[in-house]
Amino acid sequence: MHHPENDISLNQSGNESIRDVIDRVDPARRRFMQGTLGTAMLTAFGGSALVGAVKDALAAPAPMGGIGFASIPPSLAPVADLVTVPPGYSVSILSAWGDPVGSTAGSPQMNPSLPQNEADQLKQDGMHHDGMHFFPFPAAGASGIGNTRGLLCCNHEYTDEGILHSDLTPGATPQTIQRVRASQASHGVSVKELRKVGGKWTVQKPSAFGRRITANTPMRMSGPAAGSDLLKSKKFDIRPAGSVDTGMLNDGFTAFGTVNNCAHGYTPWGTYLTCEENWNGYFANPTGDVTGVEGVDRKIEILSGQSRYGITTTGFGYRWHVADPRWNADTNPREPHLFGWTVEIDPWNPNSVPVKRTSLGRFKHEGAWPAVGADNTVAFYQGDDERNEYVYKFVCEKKYNPRNRAANRDLLDTGTLYVAKYNSDGTGQWLPLVWGQNGLTAANGFADQAEVLVKTRQAADRVGATMMDRPEWIAVHPTTNEVYITLTNNTRRGTNPPSSNTPDGNFSGGSRRPPVDAANPRANNKYGHILRWRETGGNVGATTFEWDIFVECGDKADANPNFQGNINGDDFGAPDGLWFDKDGRLWIQTDQQGDAAGDWVNIGSNTMLCADPSTKEIRRFLTSPPNCEVTGVVTTPDGKTMFVNVQHPGEDWSGSFTNKSSWPDNGANGPTTLSGGPVIKPRSCTFVVTRDDGGVIGANGLTIR
Repeated sequence: MHHPENDISLNQSGNESIRDVIDRVDPARRRFMQGTLGTAMLTAFGGSALVGAVKDALAAPAPMGGIGFASIPPSLAPVADLVTVPPGYSVSILSAWGDPVGSTAGSPQMNPSLPQNEADQLKQDGMHHDGMHFFPFPAAGASGIGNTRGLLCCNHEYTDEGILHSDLTPGATPQTIQRVRASQASHGVSVKELRKVGGKWTVQKPSAFGRRITANTPMRMSGPAAGSDLLKSKKFDIRPAGSVDTGMLNDGFTAFGTVNNCAHGYTPWGTYLTCEENWNGYFANPTGDVTGVEGVDRKIEILSGQSRYGITTTGFGYRWHVADPRWNADTNPREPHLFGWTVEIDPWNPNSVPVKRTSLGRFKHEGAWPAVGADNTVAFYQGDDERNEYVYKFVCEKKYNPRNRAANRDLLDTGTLYVAKYNSDGTGQWLPLVWGQNGLTAANGFADQAEVLVKTRQAADRVGATMMDRPEWIAVHPTTNEVYITLTNNTRRGTNPPSSNTPDGNFSGGSRRPPVDAANPRANNKYGHILRWRETGGNVGATTFEWDIFVECGDKADANPNFQGNINGDDFGAPDGLWFDKDGRLWIQTDQQGDAAGDWVNIGSNTMLCADPSTKEIRRFLTSPPNCEVTGVVTTPDGKTMFVNVQHPGEDWSGSFTNKSSWPDNGANGPTTLSGGPVIKPRSCTFVVTRDDGGVIGANGLTIR
């Protein structure tokens, strides 16, 4: 309920789906296009003499240092309640839900036998760790960056309300503002200072950098939508005892809080990007109407927008709106317009105000990953994580200045937002979402650029973007700027009855069922796939690109040949997290049910794998506890320490907090902050992976001691 599968499409437009396009592609072009090296690079390497070689070239080079570990076996039923890694590697627990972030001296440690409260949670790791990034401190030496001290920014996506409040029957207990405030404080982002002392990584406590950002943290709106009437929600005085309606409106430049922080991003100038995914589920519109809206047309548009983004009469069951009127989309109908953005946080300045950058669009963000061109043009790639939604790119208008951090402060406020259209010949276009172009006019419901951005999904519908099978995480190759995206699944693809289409985006949400071509379909795409592309000429600001499929996931033992999946290594499905290390190894994380049952009986629990982008070989590196998600991965600059998150171990518990998992406090992967006490609740956490010989994670040359 609180971690939705996003299997109900809200996109009823008539735009082509990615499967429609894939089915028409000439099989010879399903490898990456022969022109991916680009004319300039061919010239540099001798021009026509290499043409023959280019025809067989794969998209990216082999990773430096190769992949230096053997695949480990899957964790099959009954799934072991621990994290496993290859021989020669070790796991240790860094920080879990309820551990102090070091923001103040004497911050309380969570007592797992009691419900959480707001005051404590504001000083502790939030619930359900997700995307994260490591910012190293400066250090002496040639590199100028350190590998033993840094800031770790970590998302906390959502809450399991039953575990949070120690309720065995979530939703049955009367809602109170105290319970709502505890839940809101468990969301958002944590910033922690990490240090490696005596070979062990720890959270520095106290630290001037320790910080929690939650669902009530003051924030600033910026970019073209800032100040718009669409962002002028009711102004509340937010207090621990309640949200008091002041009788006034916010100014359109002010917002409070961030929620459902799933994937993330970072900027070349050293700030953190946290992205709001299923934010719609925190709102509810119990009446299906809105109040205080001027004009019948505007009222209809706001209700249509709520439907397009999935706001329902009940929400996801958080029931915040029952005790906190800020989250009632009936009486405060513009508040939802303040969510669905990318939020920029400066981890180096704990007094800074987070900024919601409206230029990057409003949807269910799965992340915002940068690519810097040779001329210092910066692009950010984004997915909208719902079935049949879209892939986006934002290109900054101004160039990145690597010598002056302050000059980049508002780089994300001006530029062009694009949405992707994939063609059947392996090419694609970035369609600009610019007011006045491609039908984005007042006559079609877009009064100005602010409205284009607030209604990004509807704008993408209008320009004819390609519907995708749940666009999730994106990774950019460190040397080629080639872009990879996980498309987690789409079990409605090619099922009946086919959806009806309405091209203008003004419709109620429904179960979209896009057709597939019978010649080469993958109807009921239950395992998902990974797609990749390169911009024309290697220019991150290009408006055209070439693409292919990197891998279609599946189980080699599946009775249906369409689902037998990856032929170049280990089986997996539901690809989600995605990240390139400095040497060009592609790390893939999965998010399926995690119990090694049903479609996953041979695949096992969720996992993290490592891929060679040149050969497509994929090896299993890590397996996880039952019913969890593996999500978020980053290393220190030298690649010798890896940080990984496990989210919601034992999810779908019933009757007992520990009936499916007692990780990490069961000691299976070493001591935790609660070692020695009774295990009461499973906890999401960040853990550390190192090589026993001190080498680079994943590389060749492993010495097993």
